[in-house]
Amino acid sequence: MSISSVPQITSFLSDRIAAHDFPSAVYLVAENGQAVFADALGDAVVEPYRIAAKLNTIYDLASLTKPLITGLLCTIRIERGELRLEQQLSELLREFIGTDKAAVTIQQLLTHSSGMAAWRPLYVLAKGNRDDVLRIIATEPLECPPATRVIYSDLNFITLGILLERISGKRLHQLGTDEIFRPLGLKETYFNPEAALQTGIAASELGNLFEQNTVGISASSYKDWRTRMIWGEVHDGNANFLGGSAGHAGLFSTAAETAQIASQFLASESKLLAPETCRLFNTNFTAGLNEARSIAWQLAETHLSTAGPSLPASSFGHTGFTGTSCWIDPNNNRVFVLLTNRTHVRELPFANINSVRRQFHTLAVAALDSRK
Repeated sequence: MSISSVPQITSFLSDRIAAHDFPSAVYLVAENGQAVFADALGDAVVEPYRIAAKLNTIYDLASLTKPLITGLLCTIRIERGELRLEQQLSELLREFIGTDKAAVTIQQLLTHSSGMAAWRPLYVLAKGNRDDVLRIIATEPLECPPATRVIYSDLNFITLGILLERISGKRLHQLGTDEIFRPLGLKETYFNPEAALQTGIAASELGNLFEQNTVGISASSYKDWRTRMIWGEVHDGNANFLGGSAGHAGLFSTAAETAQIASQFLASESKLLAPETCRLFNTNFTAGLNEARSIAWQLAETHLSTAGPSLPASSFGHTGFTGTSCWIDPNNNRVFVLLTNRTHVRELPFANINSVRRQFHTLAVAALDSRK
């Protein structure tokens, strides 16, 4: 099957690049396991010098790490019987025994219904000791009782990442390599890309100004803020502190290989999961709460999701802070990947590109449907 660009998508994204929403964009749309539409636009690097985006430009996927790595690895273990959705943290991680999170379940972590806070600057709170991170998460107070509200939380997936490392005896990057990258034959997907790959990677923010402003701690009070161009290393501060591979962030990949991992969540395409297991990803486990969440994904039925009006309610997807997104339509076996680097050469605040994501899906669905 030939792969072509969609003039309407290319024109739309070019306009958003001109409006300085992001300096580059690579998109890929797949159907029935085959890439149908793709294009690369703009400059993946603007400073210190310009490098044009290409179809194989590697992006920091940010929170797409949550479903594509941590969610997938957890589901593999659920299928094997090594983990159960109803298992409580106090059964699995000693740090949570006797805390207000002792009864939080694996399902609640995977669906962001644990009640944990959205984010905490663990690199500050741990005072340089990575081994203290789980204890800090365990002692941070819950924002609400478990199963009463969806709070999208990095802490949920950092906890899951550490849990995977504990039960496997391997670091998360090695688990990803052994159980996802190698079995799928991926060649351009990494945690901690080698320095030699830098010029093929989209650049990110200059320093940690966004997180510094969020934390409210000055450079004089906290000495380890990065001031260089973040390029070829993970943008997220907690993931960087945890060594570049964490349950919530750290994954780098191209649009094509992102789509390959995404296809593992489709019953008709997955090589890593049984078809019946894939029902977990379009099942609403948070019915009646403020968001519709499946295992590791948000469902399109969520009010104001970035799916947009053209994707079925059973579709599921995720976004990444750096400007990435991936949505999956199980009804039509379609995958939609849009990668941008909105944190590069952009003064704060970074552009909110949720409307861009919705319009991208609308244009992509129209292009797919027009072929029939």
